[in-house]
Amino acid sequence: MYKRLMERRVREALADTPVALVIGPRRAGKTTLVRAMGERGRDYLTLDDQTVLGAARVDPSGFIRGLDRAIIDEIQRVPELLLAIKKSVDENYRPGRFLLTGSANVLTLPRIADSLAGRMETIRLLPLAQAEIFGRKPSFLESLYAGNLQRPKDLIIGDELIRVVLAGGYPEAVSRTSERRRQDWIRSYLTSILTRDLRDIAEIEKLTDLPKFVRLLAEHSGQLVNYSAFGGGIDVTYKTSQRYVGLLEQVFLVATLQPWYTNAIKRVIKTPKLHFLDSGILAASRGLSLARVKADRSAFGALLESFVFAEIMKLMACSDIRLAPFHFRDQDGHEVDIVLERDDGTIAGIEVRASATVTAGDLSGLKKLVEAAKDRFAFGVVLYDGDTIVPFGERLAAVPISCLWR
Repeated sequence: MYKRLMERRVREALADTPVALVIGPRRAGKTTLVRAMGERGRDYLTLDDQTVLGAARVDPSGFIRGLDRAIIDEIQRVPELLLAIKKSVDENYRPGRFLLTGSANVLTLPRIADSLAGRMETIRLLPLAQAEIFGRKPSFLESLYAGNLQRPKDLIIGDELIRVVLAGGYPEAVSRTSERRRQDWIRSYLTSILTRDLRDIAEIEKLTDLPKFVRLLAEHSGQLVNYSAFGGGIDVTYKTSQRYVGLLEQVFLVATLQPWYTNAIKRVIKTPKLHFLDSGILAASRGLSLARVKADRSAFGALLESFVFAEIMKLMACSDIRLAPFHFRDQDGHEVDIVLERDDGTIAGIEVRASATVTAGDLSGLKKLVEAAKDRFAFGVVLYDGDTIVPFGERLAAVPISCLWR
């Protein structure tokens, strides 16, 4: 079993907050994490059990009444339970009473959003980070802001990097040594998400068109969001397309990355970018295999960018640095794939390159970011498929991708 970086966050939340909610995609490891805590005297109830589900739906308040130090798995299946939990917590405001999990972000539901404000801490658990797979404690974000990145001891480059990116981070996918079996699992997983989990949280007009919609989004991963083009692919309106993307965000399949800008820059693109949150799912959705990527590496760039984005999101969730992610692009085509803004306004930039070499031109977007952020800029890197840290002037460097899990 993998040691999860977010375990510390969950324990901290239970120590001083009545309710801890672990949200993230199905099969990312939430149940494994919370059940390990159930060995310490917590009752475990899962709403995947039809008997438990029926009881919770019939009488949410009665279901919660009398429960204490309980784990409730898949809370999104009966979101009304959160209102009953609020009432119970208001009557007995003691830390660590409820540990919940959800495979959909129930906090985006209007009736639920404010019900447990101040009473609940939410922890997001994504699929495995590479640092978790390798059993390491990552320090990339801290080193990035300190401008003190070190060459990793165990490099993953070339074809082995492609294999890592194609595998993604879901424990059951990572554990399969056969690429065909891994892709079979991912396709089955996607079918479950698009039919079951989405049905739990919304009415979908064209449920049978969603697999095609996801494949269309996969072709645009790492690109600017265009809801009209997305909707046109399955003959739905701009608003319906926007709603579908929002629902896929709720089940942690995709994420939209907002633009970073400042009033000092007049010619900046203010459109979000789309990313898949797992590169294995992205690869399977695009029908990409190791042989196909090796034969034509042009497809690897988009895969690698979403892979790095997901890794950064996982590292941010467990870091003590408070960061918000963005992207940067101006109207002249200069861009930075990931811009991180610390809570004090300090900026770091990350550009992703699938090549084994980096030229000065690859840093043009980072240099524009330096101009925009001025003294707020901490450091910028080009993550690349290489083995050496190469300085490119003050506060800029080319850095091996393996530094992400050093």
